Amino acid sequence: MRILGIDPGSLTTGFGVVEILDGRLAYITSGCIRMKDEPLPQRLKTIFSGISELVEINSPDAFAIEQVFMARNARSALVLGQARGAAICAAVDKDLPVSEYSALEIKKSVVGYGQADKSQVQHMVRSILALDGAPQADAADALACAICHSHTLETNNRLQRSMRR
Repeated sequence: MRILGIDPGSLTTGFGVVEILDGRLAYITSGCIRMKDEPLPQRLKTIFSGISELVEINSPDAFAIEQVFMARNARSALVLGQARGAAICAAVDKDLPVSEYSALEIKKSVVGYGQADKSQVQHMVRSILALDGAPQADAADALACAICHSHTLETNNRLQRSMRR
């Protein structure tokens, strides 16, 4: 199973692809879709196009994205919601199942602590995926989202197996 994780943003959207192989996680790719300083509709189009291209290239089986957090600035929260919408539309357009996770869920799943900072997330992503170096912060958050989804799938599979007994 190949998972595309997304850390949405209106200026930088992180992405990360992992694959579950023989019960282990393998790193495929990660990076950032960076938007030019242009009007929001153009940036949303860039997010949609960028994620569509990532899906075409990497052929994921699942799509995981971080949920909107409650921002102090209502405008920032709305813009972030629109960026998430563009990303989700790109996934749905490619018939991918979409899963959403809060930042707290992602951090608990990857670091073991829901209030972990970005450097702790980067460190654990590097460790879990056996990377040579720490990925960029936005890419690390996207990889963490994909890792969280893989852990959720694993837990759900275990529960289903135990219920069959």
